[in-house]
Amino acid sequence: MDNATLAHLLIETGDLLEIDGGDPFRIRSYRRAAEAAEQSTVDLAAAAGDLAKLLAVPGIGKGMAANIQAAVATGSIPLRDELLARYSAGILDLLKLLGMGPKTVALLWDAAKISSIDALAAAIDEGRLAGLPRMGEKQIEKLRKGIEDFRKSAGRFRIDEAEESAERITKYLLEFPGIDRVTPAGSLRRGRETAGDLDLLVTGPACEPGHAAEAVAYTAAYPGIRVMIAKGENKVSFYLANSLQVDVRLLPSSSYGAALQYFTGSKMHNVALRQRALKMGYTLSEWALARLEDSPSGPAGSTVAAETEESIYEALGMDWMPSEMRENLGEIEAAARHQLPHLIQQSDLRGDVHMHTYATDGHNSIREMADAALARGYEYIAITDHSKNLAMTNGLDAERAMEHVRHIRQVDREMEGRIRVFPGIEVDILGDGELDLPDEVLAEMDVVIASVHTLFNQPREQMTERVLRAIENPFVRILGHPTGRLLLRREPFAIDLPTVLRRAAELGVAVEHNAAPERLDLSDRDLRLAKELGCKIVINTDAHDTRHLDKMKYGIRQLRRAWLTPQDVLNTLGAREFLAGLRPRHAPAPTT
Repeated sequence: MDNATLAHLLIETGDLLEIDGGDPFRIRSYRRAAEAAEQSTVDLAAAAGDLAKLLAVPGIGKGMAANIQAAVATGSIPLRDELLARYSAGILDLLKLLGMGPKTVALLWDAAKISSIDALAAAIDEGRLAGLPRMGEKQIEKLRKGIEDFRKSAGRFRIDEAEESAERITKYLLEFPGIDRVTPAGSLRRGRETAGDLDLLVTGPACEPGHAAEAVAYTAAYPGIRVMIAKGENKVSFYLANSLQVDVRLLPSSSYGAALQYFTGSKMHNVALRQRALKMGYTLSEWALARLEDSPSGPAGSTVAAETEESIYEALGMDWMPSEMRENLGEIEAAARHQLPHLIQQSDLRGDVHMHTYATDGHNSIREMADAALARGYEYIAITDHSKNLAMTNGLDAERAMEHVRHIRQVDREMEGRIRVFPGIEVDILGDGELDLPDEVLAEMDVVIASVHTLFNQPREQMTERVLRAIENPFVRILGHPTGRLLLRREPFAIDLPTVLRRAAELGVAVEHNAAPERLDLSDRDLRLAKELGCKIVINTDAHDTRHLDKMKYGIRQLRRAWLTPQDVLNTLGAREFLAGLRPRHAPAPTT
């Protein structure tokens, strides 16, 4: 059992205890312990037999150490099991609804014995929530919408969550002698923003037919397993504590490439590829590209290619293509014509121009963000803290914003040309399309990002006019996270995106792909549209911590899924060229 799994169990226990009306101090102790488990470099499961080592971890006391030992031994925490027996496991799903916290769940239980999504939906349909405290019409409609969103996203996991699970399992598997390689396939390898399950392909001497029994047993003993689904001769399937299904396949090296191609998908890409193979006299499966009939090159059933993906695509008269492209959107035809684009890579980026510091809701100073970006090879950054409308973030008013600009410019001088630090702002687009700071303040900024952070439920026409009005402001240079979505939590707000993108292209306002894995906004589909309409595109992390700069990789995958090249993205340019590529700050808005 890894630290992330332990943290998940501790968080759930704390939430259940709050629903049960438990002692606030005890609730906080579970949450502190969960945070400690997430942040600690100590392998808590490995340390479970050493009480002194557990107690040396800040946030872990004797009671929490006992819970960790129980979780490692049994897969759960006694209090968690006791409370789930009282309320049912479905009560944890209620906490996944947007805006639903333990206090509201407790209210629903006390008033109507509601302990699952289905029970809540039935209570809403039957009108049983009317009259309950804090349950006005707006709140009930919000819950109804939350249930719809939950049911649409149930069983899906964000790309970063799936990847973190894959990395932990991979590390475990590679410790077994004779396992040489572990490769994620499926949605994760294709870079999709969410995954329904996790496919891991494993090869090495320990995976060869007739020799895989010990490796299978080792795989089935992975500490993070919550429920074992199946264990066969070369496959182990299980659920993790977060309910992500994992399928591990142990494969002979001779067919590894065919299996990797097959299990990477997508389904429609594979269908089209198999049809091409049939026309050429071959059959393509997870084991090999093989001949259908006897031929001078070999008998029917003989292998044409199997060990590598490259050999399979080559035998089919195609260039190998990056996995992110495999969605049957023209990549097969382009590969056959040898006209695949050179997709953008993270190493092409020279700057990141959307990040926050502790001046508002970030966790680091300007200098710390600059040093972290320099360590990652960037040539420039922009510090873009929030404006005052977002009160919960301690947003900047005009006076504080001007002072912040001075601080940013001071750090820029201190960096002595090793990295440029541009002053900027993420200014709120207010409900009527006005910006949250006056023009004379925005004029001092090199990078002004305009974003919607409130009033997401405006009608489509009103939201569209709101954003259009905002980007007409001559100081706006980038439109931030343009659809406002939060993956698996909040749907994009209603907006006529083609109209907004078309006008942004006319004005020279760049549109952002926000690489934060909870956003990935614009989506890959919307990025393709932005390119078609001639938009300038910028990719940013929206980092609130130096560690968040590493999340750029998730956004890069979406750009690659959209077939974007380095020439399509502004921050592949050097510092001076990047600023010159943005909309001139005092340019009059062109008329349509």
